[in-house]
Amino acid sequence: MIALLQRVSRSWVEVDGKTVGGIGRGLNILLGVEKGDTEEDINLLVEKIVNLRIFPSEDGKKDFDRSVVDINGEILVVSQFTLPASLRKGRRPSFDRSERPERAKELYEKFIKALREKNLKVETGIFGADMKVYIENDGPVTFILKSEDLKKPRKEG
Repeated sequence: MIALLQRVSRSWVEVDGKTVGGIGRGLNILLGVEKGDTEEDINLLVEKIVNLRIFPSEDGKKDFDRSVVDINGEILVVSQFTLPASLRKGRRPSFDRSERPERAKELYEKFIKALREKNLKVETGIFGADMKVYIENDGPVTFILKSEDLKKPRKEG
């Protein structure tokens, strides 16, 4: 699972010219689900995201001092089928690593539920829709977070 995190002043998503989700200060998360992702991937990402110190201190002296929870921030989650794409070969992206839509939607919804269980305001786009995403990036501060990078290496033998 891949999450592209952007610290925002505000962000919103429109479908057919209508706003379907929007937030003030917080995080815009573009979420890509890869084949083989599980609820473990969701739990790893959610725990990292809610505790990641990427917001400034109250006095503004430290830029990376507080989490989205600490600032009572909001989160906008938008499904992003293209994040797992491979650009290694040819001139067109390969989506072989992207999860099939039914399973991706199931994990996307579980990810949102897990964030909401942290008592955060969470808004969303519409899974699979053609969306216009508006992002007022604060900083700019942007991170790529992969659940695979958060897993402990397995010992062989």
